[in-house]
Amino acid sequence: MPIQSRRAASQSRRTFLQQSAVLGTGVWIGTTAPHRLSGQESAQNALSAACIGVGGKGGSDCSHIGEQGVRIVGLCDVDGGTLTKKGREFPDAKKYTDFREMLDQLGDKVDIVCVSTPDHTHAVAALRAMQMKKHIYCQKPLTWSIGEARAMREMAEKMGVVTQMGNQGTSENGLREAVEVIRSGAIGAVSEVHVWSNRPVWPQGIGRPEGEDAVPEDLNWDAWIGPAPMRPFKKGAYHAFNWRGWVDFGTGALGDMACHTTNMPVMALKLWDPVAVTALNNPGIYAGETFPGSSTLLFEFPQRGELPPCTFTWYDGGNLPPDSVISQLPESFQKRVKEQREGGGRKTSGAVVIGSEGLLFSPDDYGARYYLLPENKFKDFEKPEQTLPRIPYSAGGDQRQKWEFVSTCKGEYEPGTMANFSYAGRLTETILVGNLAMRTEEGKRIEWDAAKLVSPNVSEVNQYVNREPREGWEV
Repeated sequence: MPIQSRRAASQSRRTFLQQSAVLGTGVWIGTTAPHRLSGQESAQNALSAACIGVGGKGGSDCSHIGEQGVRIVGLCDVDGGTLTKKGREFPDAKKYTDFREMLDQLGDKVDIVCVSTPDHTHAVAALRAMQMKKHIYCQKPLTWSIGEARAMREMAEKMGVVTQMGNQGTSENGLREAVEVIRSGAIGAVSEVHVWSNRPVWPQGIGRPEGEDAVPEDLNWDAWIGPAPMRPFKKGAYHAFNWRGWVDFGTGALGDMACHTTNMPVMALKLWDPVAVTALNNPGIYAGETFPGSSTLLFEFPQRGELPPCTFTWYDGGNLPPDSVISQLPESFQKRVKEQREGGGRKTSGAVVIGSEGLLFSPDDYGARYYLLPENKFKDFEKPEQTLPRIPYSAGGDQRQKWEFVSTCKGEYEPGTMANFSYAGRLTETILVGNLAMRTEEGKRIEWDAAKLVSPNVSEVNQYVNREPREGWEV
């Protein structure tokens, strides 16, 4: 369905009111924010930001925050070339290759910290900044480990700071509308969710490369490794793109894309705190080093209030839902899947939410477009009453999310950030439970106690819920 963006509306400056979306109950809870920080009391009350990781996605994150009138006063990247390049855009910003040094030196001059590094350094950077009462924009997945996701959520709530995870699909009107449609009961009681991804598009299912290369002069390898166990530098193996498949640094295809592709059904159906997960297809962690090239995972969720028990199946690496699911999708999409299966087409992505009265299908990684099926049943469908806010800013989804974040930090947008850590932490916890299943043999059902963050029946996976950080990289 087409998405209409509302044009930006001018809003008067008002007393700061931070509103966080407690989506577990489907309502908005308002909390009074703490007194403005010293940086916010600077000249003309302009917000200032320090950005950690300014290449690739981090480069656009930094620029988009700057576009909202925030002064970029600090830039940090382990790669000197990347740092120099971004420094041309923000010539007045101080440059660092270690975020610990940057936060120590600029702490009282910064209101916002943006974290856009590889997964394994999200928590150590963001937790340190939140302890300094900085507002945080952090890329997805929120953290590398389940335990870190819980810690991030609890720290954000304790410090009362504004937070946002970078799953920009949350800002799309289409996703919010799809959530309202499912919650309205339009497709009936939901018992199954199927989500598949065209990832990975980086190496997985490989072992550690032999030997080592000299560390480039302009690369701070110690800071890139951060809290992970130290290992030799190998050109092209990890930095700057291929880190996602390595278990010490990334979270694989599931961690990379599920915060996007499962976001809509998770939000609509309160799909967090699974009671069990099983790897239906699992070649296993390869040599203890990388996630498998493909996987299929089954999550089980109990009754949640009036919502019935539900299963969620995740597919990556070219794996697809069964024909019983695909056959219900639009013919044009079925054709694409057929070409994929025959090896002649590009890998597809999609999300299918199956209810007792129909299904909702999104072919969009971000949940921004959706179809109600079968088409003849829903041809006269009237959209339900709007219950979620729409962002009053016309731009791309990524920039809209930055507007939502910065405007909330300024105290000018009362609904607040929807992908705040209270929600994003739970979403990330749910997703990363799936990676535990890849640590066991195929078909083994892992029971999960979400409150205690332990598996009561497969104790060997509990060691992967957290890890001890390398010395010097503790929070």
